[in-house]
Amino acid sequence: MSIFRKVAIALVVFLLIAGAGLFFLTRGDTADVDFASVTGPDPVLQEPNEESFPTVQIAKPVGWDEGEAPEAPEGFTVGRFAEGLDHPRVLYTLPNGDVLVTLTRAPERPSDAEDEGLFDSIYNWIADKLFAAAGAAGASANEVVLLRDRDGDGVADIQEVLLDAEAGMDSPSGIAWHDGTLYIANHNAVLAFDYELGSATVSSEARKLMDLPPGGGHWMRNIEVHPDGDRMYIAVGSVSNIGEQGMEIEEGRAMIHELSLTSLEARPYGVGLRNPNGLDFSPWSGELWTTVNERDMLGSDLVPDYLTNVPVGVNYGWPWVYYKDTVDRRVTAPRPRFLIEYTRYPEFALGPHVAALGLVFTKEGHRMGDAFASGAFVAQHGSWNRKPPSGYNVVYVDFDEFGNPVGKPVPLLTGFLNEDGTTKGRPTWVEWANDGALLVSDDTAGIIWRVINPASEPGAGIDEIEGEPLPPSRELVDPRRALEEDYLRTQAAQ
Repeated sequence: MSIFRKVAIALVVFLLIAGAGLFFLTRGDTADVDFASVTGPDPVLQEPNEESFPTVQIAKPVGWDEGEAPEAPEGFTVGRFAEGLDHPRVLYTLPNGDVLVTLTRAPERPSDAEDEGLFDSIYNWIADKLFAAAGAAGASANEVVLLRDRDGDGVADIQEVLLDAEAGMDSPSGIAWHDGTLYIANHNAVLAFDYELGSATVSSEARKLMDLPPGGGHWMRNIEVHPDGDRMYIAVGSVSNIGEQGMEIEEGRAMIHELSLTSLEARPYGVGLRNPNGLDFSPWSGELWTTVNERDMLGSDLVPDYLTNVPVGVNYGWPWVYYKDTVDRRVTAPRPRFLIEYTRYPEFALGPHVAALGLVFTKEGHRMGDAFASGAFVAQHGSWNRKPPSGYNVVYVDFDEFGNPVGKPVPLLTGFLNEDGTTKGRPTWVEWANDGALLVSDDTAGIIWRVINPASEPGAGIDEIEGEPLPPSRELVDPRRALEEDYLRTQAAQ
């Protein structure tokens, strides 16, 4: 046998072994836990299945045919409030009923980064391919569009560009308005404009209120102005999955900032949140709540994204732990001392890899009917790394009379995901229209859906819970010691 033939056979054998190994490493993890069990206030947390390569199952967007619409419960109607939009994401309804939407994508990544190593280059190349397959690739339109329904028929008959790149838009996402000022969050800064309701233009140039950590793996920056109007909350996601690029690059990320609108001083408000997105204030307590996308590459059953409150100073553990005390042993960054002792358990699991984004609580005047009258609505953008796919819907989370989430997520809007694994669209954001309908942006389809139960009367608002606050704790108490002392007192009394 010639040397050439031996080398050729050896090469074929090597390629077969390498191909088999690569197939084994990249075939992914199929979920083996009932999906409902990984949702709700007390989800099942399976043993982690660490992955060298992420599970990948991309739902290719194919769009909606003329006349098609997502499915809703009996009695609801779903229509197209606006369409033909270039990747619509965040929605915001102004007090006069006009609706603003950001047409946006991720900022361009520098192609000539000097510090980009071989691994980063390969990772970014793969990420670009995945984004393209999921319909998220391409240049950002960098526009804020005003939508107006003049005749009240549920369809916007005016679409006007209010802000564009020349006005300072750079991958814009978060929108807020208060007392004559329009706030927009780019990926790298919070901007303010003078804006009179009903106008087709802003009446000032952009004023920068705060720099934000730019771009990164999670580039959206949602904002919410406090009802008092004196402060703003800004959600900023992490660059990475678990801090694998070092924690220095994560400074100012994976947290919610609080910005004073009078002094323009900012502080971390809640931290340890891998990728916070939707923001809204609980009508029961007035407390800030958010949706959070948890970490990847622990299998299809981990880790559940969640909906939770954000008390000032809270820490939800990223990247070192999840769900309070489950340690992620892949993290190499030194763990802060006593982290588990003060890390908080999320209030409500939405399920692994659902990509929970937009959030709104029930609002006075809603037209959702009695079954959806006391809770929160969440847009779930859908998984790219779970088998079978999860998300691709809008769900309702019921809350009890004390403002606590209960039960399991209830589907409100479905039909985005096709049986063949393609998707007609991806729900991204939710917002109330002034007529009580729920608006849902569908970024890959370029549509804003309008969901309403026309037979329902405008719903009542939720009464705020009133009561005396708990007294502050004056000393640290070991809860186990307290239980032991209570037990000893009980035994002595007997």
